[in-house]
Amino acid sequence: MPAPPHPPPALDSPSEPGLARQLVIELARDVQGAVRDLLPIIVVVAFFQAVVLRRTLPHLDQIVIGAVMVVLGLALFIRGLQLGLFPIGETMAHGFATKGNIYWLAAFAFALGFTTTVAEPALIAIAGEAARVAAEGSVIANTVDARSAYAFGLRLTVALSVGSAIVLGVVRIIKGWPVQRLIIGGYLGVVIMTFFAPAEIIGIAYDSGGVTTSTVTVPLVTSLGVGLASSIKGRNPMIDGFGLIAFASLTPMVFVMGYGMVAR
Repeated sequence: MPAPPHPPPALDSPSEPGLARQLVIELARDVQGAVRDLLPIIVVVAFFQAVVLRRTLPHLDQIVIGAVMVVLGLALFIRGLQLGLFPIGETMAHGFATKGNIYWLAAFAFALGFTTTVAEPALIAIAGEAARVAAEGSVIANTVDARSAYAFGLRLTVALSVGSAIVLGVVRIIKGWPVQRLIIGGYLGVVIMTFFAPAEIIGIAYDSGGVTTSTVTVPLVTSLGVGLASSIKGRNPMIDGFGLIAFASLTPMVFVMGYGMVAR
């Protein structure tokens, strides 16, 4: 029986004195990259504020502090993805592929898509705003219970759609189906459903496809697809590993328009 693996050493372990230093160097590079990425936004805002509006920025000290916090947060987030979320997704995908049970893999894929979406702050905000507008337009009763039920139903519909999309993407990787055919067919379905869905739900359905691609869902789902494609013989991670996010953006439009047609 093979010996159990040893736990990874701590950052300050005497056996790895350079590990902490290497992490600090990489984090400094992430900070530099975050500054480089945010610099065009800062230049655009400063140009229009100074040249077009010709006004000084109010509370400049707070803006500077906030910008520094954004840079540090973005750098830490990127490093956290590389250290945590990406390895988790790839490791679990490899484990499910080795186990050879497609049902557990499908269950994990659905649960991953559902749970990361149903609690997405952007989706909660969109659903609440949609419920308010629907109540004001007399689409639903203008009561707290009616608005809450409508918003929760919308969130649940989008979460179910994303979970189903991840399952479909996983099956596509296993079977080796071309992603472009499924995407083209899906968008044709969206176009057809647009003619039959209620007018007040179409815009919400289109926007719901964007709010599902959150900062947590994207890295986990991407690493799941790449890890699964890398673990299956005959699959190319570059060709077969990507495309799950496209499914996660497509299916909410279909599900939400269907939800609007049923709830009408």
